[in-house]
Amino acid sequence: MPHDHAHGHHHHAHGMGHNHADADHLHSHLHDADAAADLQVLTAQFIDGFVQAADKASYLRLAGVPFERPGKGGAKALKLVDVELKTDWQVGTASPSFGSRELSYLPFPGEMVRERTNMSLVYVSMDEKSVLDIRDFLSLRKKEIDQ
Repeated sequence: MPHDHAHGHHHHAHGMGHNHADADHLHSHLHDADAAADLQVLTAQFIDGFVQAADKASYLRLAGVPFERPGKGGAKALKLVDVELKTDWQVGTASPSFGSRELSYLPFPGEMVRERTNMSLVYVSMDEKSVLDIRDFLSLRKKEIDQ
């Protein structure tokens, strides 16, 4: 279950005989997992809110989404013109097989099939097109807010 850590909070390995530095090392991977889980929940909620919003432009403005961004070299401003939603359905996994060039494939039973929706912000100018993944935007916003 994801959980938030207050600034300055440290993990301690109670009764394990580890000093404080070792205890932080043992738990360092949890911080990354928690951050990824938090971002996944935040992204899903943001997308749901956008889909349900009666005024989508206002929703984006309230979230701090820029309607203009600098282009390459900062010469011309890129304008937000599209918000793309893409839904994928994960129906199985494939990974390298040990000692073989074939993939090990595991199709999922129906109850394990998962929907994943992502959002992209599409910016354009006369000379360029830039696509910003909403997860990147939300990650940056979260860091700004947490500071």
